Amino acid sequence: MTTTLITGANKGLGFETARQLIAAGHVVYLGSRDEERGRRAAAELGARAIRIDVTDDASVLSAAKIIERDGGLDVLINNAGIAPEWGDDGTVIGAAELTAELMRETFDTNAFGPVRMLRAFLPLLQRSAAPVVVNVSSSLASLSRVATPGRPGHDYPGVAYPASKAVVNMITIQYAKAFPGIRINAVEPGFTSTDLNRNAGRQTVAEGAAIIARMAQTPPDGPTGTYVDATGSLPW
Repeated sequence: MTTTLITGANKGLGFETARQLIAAGHVVYLGSRDEERGRRAAAELGARAIRIDVTDDASVLSAAKIIERDGGLDVLINNAGIAPEWGDDGTVIGAAELTAELMRETFDTNAFGPVRMLRAFLPLLQRSAAPVVVNVSSSLASLSRVATPGRPGHDYPGVAYPASKAVVNMITIQYAKAFPGIRINAVEPGFTSTDLNRNAGRQTVAEGAAIIARMAQTPPDGPTGTYVDATGSLPW
């Protein structure tokens, strides 16, 4: 039986990904910073709740010890993410208003979080017969798209969020090269209606989570080091 850990999973895409993978037969650890919310969400799905804050080394290491004690891990989904540059009124903090503190806050979750997770959980994944890592990225991480007039993302004014997700893509490439026995891929779920974007997305969480769940089931001879959405490969 496949054991999967999803960070930031008490709501939104993480929660729906957990639902889909449980339906596919996975044992799912539902990771959440808020212990009570995590317990409620896990109880609703039949998942295992685990407190994990990807910005805190001690929290990540504690979760790794618990999961190791319980039997190990096959799939890690780095889903936890924030976008503090997005205002409740639909405005976006752009380059003119960008601060180092905003970049630091965004990177601590979106970019440094996956590194903390990989550092702690790689020993467990390497013991699996079919280890997989899914890094949840964004189409805004595509340098070629954002740089090209008329392409999706070109008109987006923010810096911190797309920069953090571009780092996620580089992390994906470099870890995939370093650990060829693990299928490690970056996934763009699409513009999904979640709390992250103040529910402005154009697709449902079920639609957005489908590609994450699919890539979580990548077989040992499947792709690695890729950047994909539901339709196929995306340009870096």
